[in-house]
Amino acid sequence: MPDPTLVGLCGALRADSSNRKLMFEAARLFAPDRFSELDLRFPLFDEDIQNGDGIPAAVQAAADAIAGADAVLVVTPEYNKGLSGVLKNALDWISRTEGAPWRDKPVALMSAAAGRAGGERAQNMARLCLNPFRPRLLTGPEVMLAQSRKQFDEGGRLTDERALKLLGDQMQELRREVERMRG
Repeated sequence: MPDPTLVGLCGALRADSSNRKLMFEAARLFAPDRFSELDLRFPLFDEDIQNGDGIPAAVQAAADAIAGADAVLVVTPEYNKGLSGVLKNALDWISRTEGAPWRDKPVALMSAAAGRAGGERAQNMARLCLNPFRPRLLTGPEVMLAQSRKQFDEGGRLTDERALKLLGDQMQELRREVERMRG
């Protein structure tokens, strides 16, 4: 059986964000056959756009990538005690596409934040936003990386051994869920 494919959605747009680094570390530990990060630079959701020009090509490409992947990483920063507008906007747009791309898809949710809770509130909000799509959202282990700006070396590698073990455990669980789905 070939190695699974993996896509990642990062709710932070900044190239050097700790959430993006966390996503790439998760992908490295998951060791997929193929990994791609989705570009979430979508226009703000506006039903007039959908009714006029239809679903933007970037949104449809993201939905198709999710539908075609074996598993998905959703990584959220915490902005003002909640998930980022970028991630919420992406979820809103993708929900408007045909075919229910999230349905029964194994999904690992994680967060990184500068504060001591590691994005717990944002992650809880993201979980609530994902639930209507009916993915196979992992219930644990939960990965919430606190003081995230101090947790990576210059090469973007996670340095905290406890966090690295937790992330590795989460990726093993995601891989097990993919295998269960494959039957």
